[in-house]
Amino acid sequence: MMKTLPLLAAITSLLLFAPFLSASPPNIIFIMVDDMGYHDLGCYGSKTIQTPNLDQMAAEGLRFTHCYSGDTVCASARSTLMTGTHKGHTPVRGNSGGIPLFPEDITVAEVLKKAGYTTGGFGKWGLGNQGKGGAAERQGFDQFFGYYNQWHAHTYYTHLFRNSEKVELDGHYTHHAIFDETMSFLREHLDAATNKENPTPFFLYCPWTPPHAAYEIPEDEPAWQIYKDRPWNHAAKCAAAMDTMMDRQIGEMLALLKAKGAADDTLIFFTSDNGAAKRFEGIHDSCGIMQGNKRSLHEGGIRVPMIVRWPGKIKAGSESDFPWYFPDVLPTLAQLAGVEKEVPEAVDGISIVPTLTGKGKQAQRDYLYWQFGPQSQAVRSGKWKLLADGTRLLLFDLSEDMGERNNLAATNPETVQRLKGYMNEAFVEPRSQEDDGKYTGRPEARNPSKKAKK
Repeated sequence: MMKTLPLLAAITSLLLFAPFLSASPPNIIFIMVDDMGYHDLGCYGSKTIQTPNLDQMAAEGLRFTHCYSGDTVCASARSTLMTGTHKGHTPVRGNSGGIPLFPEDITVAEVLKKAGYTTGGFGKWGLGNQGKGGAAERQGFDQFFGYYNQWHAHTYYTHLFRNSEKVELDGHYTHHAIFDETMSFLREHLDAATNKENPTPFFLYCPWTPPHAAYEIPEDEPAWQIYKDRPWNHAAKCAAAMDTMMDRQIGEMLALLKAKGAADDTLIFFTSDNGAAKRFEGIHDSCGIMQGNKRSLHEGGIRVPMIVRWPGKIKAGSESDFPWYFPDVLPTLAQLAGVEKEVPEAVDGISIVPTLTGKGKQAQRDYLYWQFGPQSQAVRSGKWKLLADGTRLLLFDLSEDMGERNNLAATNPETVQRLKGYMNEAFVEPRSQEDDGKYTGRPEARNPSKKAKK
């Protein structure tokens, strides 16, 4: 859905945000982990998983309580994030592993390149196989290291790729290698970003694979020592260890920013690509009272943690219930980088800069939209959420019913019809969803107790 601002509103916006945009644009770090539940962080209520650095990041920044993924599975969620389009319009709708972006698809990275950013991605791409047109380095990223096909990402003991060139790891744990490359990029480009003569900002995209299955972690990983003897099943122990491992690594990133004097000039986002793969009920209770999990359009499948930190620009210890989702990332970052004119007309997202900074009036929208499989659709409009699964229409008042237990469709027919109209408006038949080539190699033998090499 095209978004346009009247001239007066645009001028007002520029005046309000001039203090933020007159200096060099911020460095941007966007960390998106894989299959983390809404309640898997201490600052979101977890009693079993240790996440002190992310809890501190929330205390120093803004914690959102109504943020959503663009979809309930990996590839299409990434497509909504990269292109600013919702599930009814986004280029990649399937989850087979190798459905590619096309050259004409404009990504966040390509938009930020127009503002002079250096761009790097480290983790799971999922939007085109290596060496093909959808590969990350052909979609705006100067550097990419990790997995291209998401089926390849279902193991943590295998080879990876650097800008489509195969890299053998010789038994190293893949996420450790990905984090090492992340830190190398950060160190190198912090020097360029803090150059007083000619600062060059960077965009660091971290679509990290943990805690996605397979549930594998090295025996000598410090986070594993915390949980290995807990009276839980292996998946619950490993998922917790993966979360704590990444929390430690994020702490290292924050420490480096501070040491380099770049913390105040760096905007950091942390989120998950969709809801928890496993609810871990009675252990982590990863989805809390919300129904559903990954592959469901109930709240447990699409509502995600979102923490944003930017010292001096975002109020510390703040919280927002403003509903937003992945399609909003592209226009938001474009505004912060001063390149709103580069935002494609067809994006569905809106900029949430006013909500982040507390400056100016936040634009509103009619609805947020999701679709999964041949029949399931969901729309949120204000407090209302309509879920259609092909046989039923379920209407929930999320302001009072986060758990989606009370179907109000029968008593609110006008609201149902209005939201059904949004569903009909939002969905457009997809273009070809054929893979550009599947990952066919057999992953190396997987061993959860394998020692990580240094």
